[in-house]
Amino acid sequence: MTTSAAIQASLRGDNALPLRPVDQVMDLERLGAIHQSRLSFMRTLVRRIMRERWQIEPVRFELDPQGYGTVVYEITTPNKCYSFVLFSDYLSPDERNDRVIATKWDLTMALVDGQVDDIYLEKLRQNVPKQEAGRVDARVFVLSRANRSARNFDYVVDQLACGKQPDVAQIARVGYLYRTTAVYGSGKLGMADWEKVSSRHPDFNRPFAAEMFVCLMLRNFSLLQAEHIAQHRTPETYHPMLPEIKRFFGIGNSTGLGMAPYLINHPLLINQWVEMRELALARVRVLGNINKRITQQFPELLERCAIHTEQTVTEDAWQTANNLQVLKDLEAIRERTANGIGSWDTLLRWSEENCSLQGQEMLVSVMLELYPELVDELEDYHTVEEFLDLDPVMPLQQLKQVIEQRYQWALVMDFSADGAKDTFWYRSEEKMEPRLGDAREENGKEKQMALGVGYAVRKCYDQLCQYISEHPQHSTARFMVAQPKLRGIVRRIQSMNRCIYGDIQANLLDRDILPMHLLRAKLAFFGVGKFDPRSKLWVRNTMFQGAPLLEDIGHTFNDDWFMPLAPAQQGEL
Repeated sequence: MTTSAAIQASLRGDNALPLRPVDQVMDLERLGAIHQSRLSFMRTLVRRIMRERWQIEPVRFELDPQGYGTVVYEITTPNKCYSFVLFSDYLSPDERNDRVIATKWDLTMALVDGQVDDIYLEKLRQNVPKQEAGRVDARVFVLSRANRSARNFDYVVDQLACGKQPDVAQIARVGYLYRTTAVYGSGKLGMADWEKVSSRHPDFNRPFAAEMFVCLMLRNFSLLQAEHIAQHRTPETYHPMLPEIKRFFGIGNSTGLGMAPYLINHPLLINQWVEMRELALARVRVLGNINKRITQQFPELLERCAIHTEQTVTEDAWQTANNLQVLKDLEAIRERTANGIGSWDTLLRWSEENCSLQGQEMLVSVMLELYPELVDELEDYHTVEEFLDLDPVMPLQQLKQVIEQRYQWALVMDFSADGAKDTFWYRSEEKMEPRLGDAREENGKEKQMALGVGYAVRKCYDQLCQYISEHPQHSTARFMVAQPKLRGIVRRIQSMNRCIYGDIQANLLDRDILPMHLLRAKLAFFGVGKFDPRSKLWVRNTMFQGAPLLEDIGHTFNDDWFMPLAPAQQGEL
């Protein structure tokens, strides 16, 4: 079955492939338990770069011995030429701040369409370091900034300057030299919007491809800058970093509530992401041949996942407990399959009865990893036209039936229960970032963001039932005239009825809502790892750890950096 035919079959619901049910997949806690996979955006981006052999070279390298200055890379793809521009500036300790309220950073960056001349570079220099306080034009795709790791950067420079290699154990604790605090795209601050990027630039026509590329370039520059500083400090003893240690460095990231509303406000896109992952899983369950290669590789991947989890450092008790449970789950799966895997469908169903959600979803990622021939082509189907359309001629009896069938999860929620509507989401005036408010203690609920989909559906359903009792033969158009404020939720209900997944089945207004699940879900689609929650509102993580280096482009590529492990320590040279 071709990809398009499989997708069409799944949409028809003819059970050609056993897609997991929506109430299982779109459960918030399960979404917060998924892990990186072959379809994660970092993996698909790197595959494209390596397959197409992008040429990435620094054409302007103006760093002083301390690593401050300007660097411009040119990126030549089979389609176009782009520029990646970095500004490295001195940042005093009292100005260092990773929060969104910061105004200065160690590095600021921009991904630009075409080559950059001196005049345009000066324009970027006047605006990019200002970030939100500056303005750029539509030649810019992405704007970002990053700070050095206080625990790693100077240490690594010192080691290289003395002719030593960084201690792998320390890198395993903090797997990056820089951490990015924001990556902006999609039309913000004057940049090119998504429609322009996706339609005119095929190299970045997948969701968040340009943003992920900026993070990949930041990772590679961080390694180059550390070696540059070390070499200038003591050229007589300096020794470059070993490639296998370089690859173990990623980019740090801190993600807060700003990412959470995206999953709610883009239901058609989220449906597409989830559906591709579920379709890939269904293919493996039905078509995944368990041959000698698979029998050998499966336990190796289980062991890799276990070691990767053991090497994940977190001070958060909740995440520590999750990681320990995943290790128990992996051991249980190993014991279950010691004498043979049997069938993937049987193993997956067994895991649903015997493993935690994170253990189950780790198994899913491993299953996808084993079958690139069944999975990888689905990476081209992560984009969808996002348009929630109102069907005014739909009979109200049909609209009522749609709600009862698709939104049963919302109708069974008791929104009158204690705490059911205590949380409200709002956008701060200072930084235009999402925040959480407590309706019991704070004012501002009247300015809340429309993220309570379940509650909105419940209110719509109640008013619809009352209206139908008086006008049973009316259409949606007549109902909209009577209740114009419900137009948005009715449009969503009708549009999402064409999808399999999409709506997260949770009450985001509940007092005990855990936004961490939303953050984890989106980050897993990106492909990050090493989750380290700092509260229920933000999480540290690592991006591109284990990925190829720029100097690896053009060489043999096995796409084997799933759940990367610390390399063996080489010691001093």
